[in-house]
Amino acid sequence: MSLYPRLVGFVRPHAAPILVAIVAAAIYAVLDATTYVLLIPFVDALFVSGGAPLATSDNGVQRLLDATVYTWVDLTGDPLVAIGRIIVLILVVFLIKNVFAFARVYLLARAEQGVNRDLRDTVYDHLLDLDLGFFGRTRTGQIVSRLTTEIEQFRMLVTREVSRLVTAVFEFLGALAFMLLISWKLTLAAFVVIPVAMGIWGPLVNVLRRRDRRVLHLGGEVNAHVVETLAGIRLVKSSSAEERERTRFHGLTADYFRQFMRAEVARSMAQPMTEMLAAAGTGVILWYGARLVVGADITGAQFVGFLGLSLKLYAPVKNVAKFPAMAQPGLVAAERVFEFLDAKVEITNRPDAVAIETFEREITYEDVSFAYRDGDSVLQNVSFSVPRGSVLALVGPSGAGKSTVVDLLSRFYDVSGGRISVDGADIRDIRTADLRALMGIVSQETVLFHDSVRANIAYGRPDATPDQVETAARAANAHDFIVGMPEGYDTVVGERGVELSGGQRQRIAIARAILRDPPILIFDEATSALDTESERLIQDAIERLLEGRTVFVVAHRLSTVQRADQILVLEGGRIVERGDHRTLLAQAGRYKRLHDLQFETAPAITAP
Repeated sequence: MSLYPRLVGFVRPHAAPILVAIVAAAIYAVLDATTYVLLIPFVDALFVSGGAPLATSDNGVQRLLDATVYTWVDLTGDPLVAIGRIIVLILVVFLIKNVFAFARVYLLARAEQGVNRDLRDTVYDHLLDLDLGFFGRTRTGQIVSRLTTEIEQFRMLVTREVSRLVTAVFEFLGALAFMLLISWKLTLAAFVVIPVAMGIWGPLVNVLRRRDRRVLHLGGEVNAHVVETLAGIRLVKSSSAEERERTRFHGLTADYFRQFMRAEVARSMAQPMTEMLAAAGTGVILWYGARLVVGADITGAQFVGFLGLSLKLYAPVKNVAKFPAMAQPGLVAAERVFEFLDAKVEITNRPDAVAIETFEREITYEDVSFAYRDGDSVLQNVSFSVPRGSVLALVGPSGAGKSTVVDLLSRFYDVSGGRISVDGADIRDIRTADLRALMGIVSQETVLFHDSVRANIAYGRPDATPDQVETAARAANAHDFIVGMPEGYDTVVGERGVELSGGQRQRIAIARAILRDPPILIFDEATSALDTESERLIQDAIERLLEGRTVFVVAHRLSTVQRADQILVLEGGRIVERGDHRTLLAQAGRYKRLHDLQFETAPAITAP
């Protein structure tokens, strides 16, 4: 779908306030032009002394004034009284005009904020539906830029540029109507330079579009760099890489500055060029208008009113002429936002997807293969079964595909070949929300939100009572350190849980899994980054959590998998060994070599 119909689609729900604002803008434009027309009786009154005859010209404006203003303002009497009445009339018109100006601005602001809210909500909702592959391909800063900077650019297009265009069109039409009523000849003279003003921006529009797109892309890159640096600030400092990051960031901001100024050079040409054209047009009007006054085609007072209207005319002409160029940042931003909306949601429910609440027998992988979009194969013909209530461990070197195995079970990605089934049902035939509701995941990189400890534990079960939260925390060996915090369970943990140690974050994550009480648990390197004491506490919590559940354990540390019912050794995306701990040690293969490397200086932990 092209850009403009999509923009209209977001604007349409807010059509009512926009239409009322347009009506208000039309009335405002007529009243605004009327204030200039009222200069005609003012000039007549100023130069009338008592009953001196008025110079008249039979045209539309003169007849309109005769039927309205001149019937109330007696120009044959005291000129000061007449001037006073005209000033009162002008002030009344200004008052009413500005009431409609307020209505126009308020209603358009209401509409543009509604459009802004709807677009931001739509983009955010769509982002939550996208698969993990999208986030692996797209930098976080670019995503944040779309949701903030570029939607704000779109808002400015709707509220500032479009409202300015609508107002300009009505102001132009209002002024034009009264100018034609005064003198169609003089109006044609005024239009000599208008086609030039309207066409002068044409060659610049495409240039501005390209430059504005580059500016927005670089703005996203600046955001992305900031996000990445803050996320990895510990690494930056520990590597003494501050100067390198400064150099990279300064290079990005310098590039952004250059591209922004290139766009602004073209955009800034509007003011001087338009002013020169307006001056040329005014010169034409002064020259030709003087000839019409001398020839008695119009009166001097009417010429003054016409001159005021013509000067008023050039402002809306300038705004209309500039609109294509000034709208480019908003249009380019809208295009970039719609690029996100066009990103395909690859993990979806099939029309006949079934609902499930639990599983009874087993989870089965049948010749499962998987490759990312770049074509690199991650898993090749992986097959195994996990009976209900058993523990499966996945071990092997980095990059062997261990985490991918559990990611596929959660349908964070879909298999490239083969199938994964729960009780014989392909997981692609099961509603995704129901499938994931069966699982609790505790990973190496624990995710905590900038919220209270209680809210983080209850994230997967927001209706949990305080007692249930505390029970889960006790089971995860987290209660003691939580009550020692300044506000206990109401303590805010900070962004990404920075106020907590790694072991404390993991225990909160385990408490969250315990509270959710899922039948399937996934531990993805849950203890690999912890010290021995933290690992012991977490292992104790995990032991309580395993009871009666089906468990997938991904681990580098073999001490965490020795009690597993089944261990799969992966290498290069294939299963190279399988069995329990004793069986694999007896085979003296890959698992035995991994075990010996990890325990060559320490006694092995023997499974009971």
